[in-house]
Amino acid sequence: MAEICLTFGLVFPCWMPVVEMKVNTPLLQSAGTDREYQSFVAPKKERTLPRKAKAPAKPSKPRKAKAKAAVKTPVTELRTSRFKPVLWRALKWVLWGLLALVALFVVVSVSYRFSGVHPVSTLMIGQRLQGKTVQRAWVNFDDISPNVWQSVISSEDGQFCAHGGVDWNQINIVIDDALEGEGMRGASTLSMQSVKNLFLWPSRSYLRKVMEIPMAMWIDFIWGKKRTMEIYLNIAEWGPGIFGIETAAQHYFKRSAARLSRRQAALLTVALPNPHIRNPRKPGRGLLRLARLVEKRARASGAYVKCLR
Repeated sequence: MAEICLTFGLVFPCWMPVVEMKVNTPLLQSAGTDREYQSFVAPKKERTLPRKAKAPAKPSKPRKAKAKAAVKTPVTELRTSRFKPVLWRALKWVLWGLLALVALFVVVSVSYRFSGVHPVSTLMIGQRLQGKTVQRAWVNFDDISPNVWQSVISSEDGQFCAHGGVDWNQINIVIDDALEGEGMRGASTLSMQSVKNLFLWPSRSYLRKVMEIPMAMWIDFIWGKKRTMEIYLNIAEWGPGIFGIETAAQHYFKRSAARLSRRQAALLTVALPNPHIRNPRKPGRGLLRLARLVEKRARASGAYVKCLR
């Protein structure tokens, strides 16, 4: 039988040549180099052909204008762009509304120029809408006692025949007082009071005063002095629900406006600033003192009322 040899735990025939294995490990301390170990243990890598170098990328063409539109805009810009047309549309509506109001004022004021038209005040309309009683009997200018309009001019508007609807000296005084912090006081002419009673609201405000100025100049030009005085005396309030000089004369003195004396005219005039409290038929001491002062001025009015003669 062939002799059996044991090598590295393997059974070989003794006549077979034993191949010596060279392993580079610290335990076995076999001879050999790292390169030989790697060639023995590591698998052989497949040879790969070198890859071709990629061609340089071509420069990208600039995007068209449409691509820019695709870029998202910030939210604030979107809101602003949407808000501008709405604001412009609202502004146009406001301007058209103001023009319509101006045109309406011009048409109505021109119609009031004719003596056959008897205007009513906004206060009269408001009281009628509230269900209150409103009394007013229209009377022409020639049927009003001169004592009335002499007293009214002496008390309410001494420069009535001299100005063109606005007393600029009084306006300047009011502006100076307002700049100094003083309270707002009246500087209204009879033309401005007529505008307020016919077209505006009764409460005091700087806005109303500013609106009165051009409107008063317009009606003074269109109506003239006599027509302005006639309308003012027929729409003025002389008590709760009492409008117009004819109704006031009948209510307080039981006579027509044409027959009013100088004292009666003066008493009616001083009641105008506060007709709901001041009673011309039962005047107090303060009201009598004011009436005597107005009566004295009316006697000396002379040239101040020449435009109504």
